Amino acid sequence: MIPKGAAIFFIVGLVAAGMLGIYLSQVTNQIPTLVYTEGPSLTIIPEKINYHLGEPVRIKIINSGTVPLTFSDASYGLKIAQLDGTIIYTPISAQVVSKLGPNEEKNFVWDQIKTDGSKTYQGRYKIISSASLDSGEILKKSVTINIFK
Repeated sequence: MIPKGAAIFFIVGLVAAGMLGIYLSQVTNQIPTLVYTEGPSLTIIPEKINYHLGEPVRIKIINSGTVPLTFSDASYGLKIAQLDGTIIYTPISAQVVSKLGPNEEKNFVWDQIKTDGSKTYQGRYKIISSASLDSGEILKKSVTINIFK
């Protein structure tokens, strides 16, 4: 027979571990929130964090600051990379300087096809965008998404 104290500790530990697991799952799967700030700010917001293979990835690039941002091309600096930094996708776009004013946003859809035409595998990927500031500095932001079977 199991002692009463051991049974209570076991049940409390099991419940606490379950609650901690649920909390950590919610924290890691949160979509970035949009917060407007004074000065330069860039925000990338995917439609969600977890995608199935082949599902379109909808992405918003938002100027969440109070100054215009300058991008080197019409894709607004968008790149998709593996976690090791290897760029796997860059949208085909005109090489013209693009501006994104305060509170403006641009929407993109990635079909999970790499630049070389091959399909992506399940895993974690970074959505990256970078803009130039009038001071010459580069403002770079990224967000991580998961692709599952």
